[in-house]
Amino acid sequence: MRTKFAILVVVVIISSPNSGRTHASEAESSWASELAGTSWQLVKLQGPDDTTLVPANVKSKYTITFGRDGRVTTRVDCNRASSTWNSPSAGKLQFGSWSRTSVKCPAGSLHDRIVNEGANVSSYSIKDGHLFLSGMAAGGWYELEPLSAPKPRAPKRGR
Repeated sequence: MRTKFAILVVVVIISSPNSGRTHASEAESSWASELAGTSWQLVKLQGPDDTTLVPANVKSKYTITFGRDGRVTTRVDCNRASSTWNSPSAGKLQFGSWSRTSVKCPAGSLHDRIVNEGANVSSYSIKDGHLFLSGMAAGGWYELEPLSAPKPRAPKRGR
């Protein structure tokens, strides 16, 4: 009788919908945490025709921040945008609908190209500390580096 009961308990545990979830959750959290809470700035945009575009003057005009809460915020030159993000599996990236400002950016801006193609990004990889985003319909990829936090200013001393 005890043997049948022990077998029944093992069968119930194995067939439970939550069995095995611990391993999946641990694996899922290891790759999802790669992006959660990180901020990046654009180094270059590599076009499908091997054209390389580099931000003029200030790389921090092109940034992306992946929130731990599933929100993503970006700065694309003179505009800002936000959406939701999800990484359903390692190396895969999904965005929700984007809301953004629509200020006309100056000549030479990468704004239009990024806005037109960037929402189609569907995969990522991290190599040598840089984030690579790809999957745009036209092809090509983005290379980003970690965005360094601004240095705190020294407090002003009174006279």
